[in-house]
Amino acid sequence: MFRYIVRRLLQGVLTFFGATFVVYCLMFAGGGDPIQALAGEKPVTAQQRAALTEQFHLDDNFFARYLYFLKDFFTGNLKSYTGRDVFENVGSALQLTGKIALIAIIFTIVVGVTLGIVAALRRGGIFDTSSLILTLVVIGIPSIVLAPLAQYLFGIQWKIFPVNYTFEKPFVSLILPGLVLGTLSLATAMRLTRASFFDNLRADYVRTATSKGLTRFRVVGVHVLRNSLIPIITFLGVELGNLMGGAIITEGVFNIPGIGGQLYKAIGLDDGPTVITFVSLLVVIYIVANLVVDLLYAVLDPRIRYE
Repeated sequence: MFRYIVRRLLQGVLTFFGATFVVYCLMFAGGGDPIQALAGEKPVTAQQRAALTEQFHLDDNFFARYLYFLKDFFTGNLKSYTGRDVFENVGSALQLTGKIALIAIIFTIVVGVTLGIVAALRRGGIFDTSSLILTLVVIGIPSIVLAPLAQYLFGIQWKIFPVNYTFEKPFVSLILPGLVLGTLSLATAMRLTRASFFDNLRADYVRTATSKGLTRFRVVGVHVLRNSLIPIITFLGVELGNLMGGAIITEGVFNIPGIGGQLYKAIGLDDGPTVITFVSLLVVIYIVANLVVDLLYAVLDPRIRYE
């Protein structure tokens, strides 16, 4: 097990450097003028441009700038084009995005997995058919449409939640963005749970357990549920990273200063250091989430062993 963890961590390190390199290539290939984007319509003097160019090594070649970025990233001395410390607000931004992702994951597990189990147990019924149609509709609606719609209905029309994030109600104003973020995951989790649960209901071990006199509650609630959770856990582990990254649109719409909100503003300003830093943090979250998922396999299925 220890050797497996070490091997996965080494793979994660390679993934991290590969992902940051690709993102840096994309930002570098954009060919925009970050100094002018920062200034907006205001003119930039030659002295200001020369100072910023020297400070951020904008005249150096690609590989030199990438090495400077890695050096500043690992030493914690990374500055954005606005002159602010990139890591200054990382902690608070991660907390906000983490809370939104946690609300979305809990919503997905409690509602999506539960409804998927009910649909599998009542396959072919009215609930099963209607839920499949509803989830198909939800999956087809992008978050850029769903977020403003939720704002209008729950914030303006019914006044249940705040329209935007407010420091006066920090947790309450995160509930609606979390539910919006988790809605797409909920639809996918429900369909995946239904398929996995129904396949296990038809397995030989279910008939064997039933013939031995085990109650249906024990067969379904212990044996079938445990074996059905492996693909669901895989989906949720990957989805955690997707939720953190997908918060860009949601946080931008709800004006939340989290990871997504910071990225939303940084992309508009062509602020390469900030964009790459936050994307790198999302890569780390993906790596850790997938490692946890792999370790949970051995817990859910005793036949899985990592040698």
